[in-house]
Amino acid sequence: MREIVLDTETTGFDPKSGDRIVEIGCVELINRMATGKTYHQYINPERDMPEEAFKVHGLGIDYLEKLPVINDIMGDFLDFIGDADLVIHNAAFDMKFLNAELGWLGYEQLPMSRAVDTLAIARAKFPGAQVSLDALCRRYEIDNSSRSFHGALLDSELLAEVYLELTGGRQPGLELSAEEAEASSGAVKEEVTISRPVREARPHAPLDAELAAHAAFLESITEPIWNRE
Repeated sequence: MREIVLDTETTGFDPKSGDRIVEIGCVELINRMATGKTYHQYINPERDMPEEAFKVHGLGIDYLEKLPVINDIMGDFLDFIGDADLVIHNAAFDMKFLNAELGWLGYEQLPMSRAVDTLAIARAKFPGAQVSLDALCRRYEIDNSSRSFHGALLDSELLAEVYLELTGGRQPGLELSAEEAEASSGAVKEEVTISRPVREARPHAPLDAELAAHAAFLESITEPIWNRE
C-alpha cells in the first residue's frame, strides 16, 4: 500500500482571489512505513508575497522569483504522487489549491476521495482537544523543535509520524502469527502430542453441617420471595 503524506505553503487562503502555491513537500509511505523517498519543490508564484503569509513560512518573493513556476514542475509532482492516497492535515485547503493550479494548467483534477484528512481523524479521536500539527506532535512526543516556520517538507515528515500514531502505531499488523510465520518461511509444522494423567472428578456434595447451616440461614430470612404466591 503506497501513500503520500503531503503539505503545501501558499501566498494566502484562497486561490480564487489570486493566491498561489509556493512550496510542495511530500513523503512516501509503503505499507505504513516511510521509505526515505521525498518530493520537495519551492515555486515562483509569479506574484507578490503578502506579509501575513511571509510570517507563516518565511518565503520571500526575492527568493522565490528565481525558481521554477508551477508549470515547470507539475509533471514531476504528478509522477511522484502517482495514484497513491494523499495524507494531508486539513485536506480541503491543500486540495483546493492543488486543483486550482491543475485546472489553470489544463490537468485533470485530483478527487477528494484520494485525500486522507488527518485533521478530521484527530478531531474524531480527540473531540474538544487541540489538533493542530504542533499539538499532535506534543501529544505523541514527536520532536518538532526545528519547526520555527511552516515548511512543506518538514511538516510532511512530522505529519507522517503523527499519521502513523493516529491510526494505530508505527507497525500495526507487522507481527505475523505463528502459522503465518511458518507459511512464509516454508517451515513444515510438526504435530506435538502431550500426554497428561487422567484424574477422577472430585465429589462436590455438601456436608451435613453445611446443609444444616444453609437451612438455618433460610429460616432467618423474613418473607423470602420464594414463598410468595
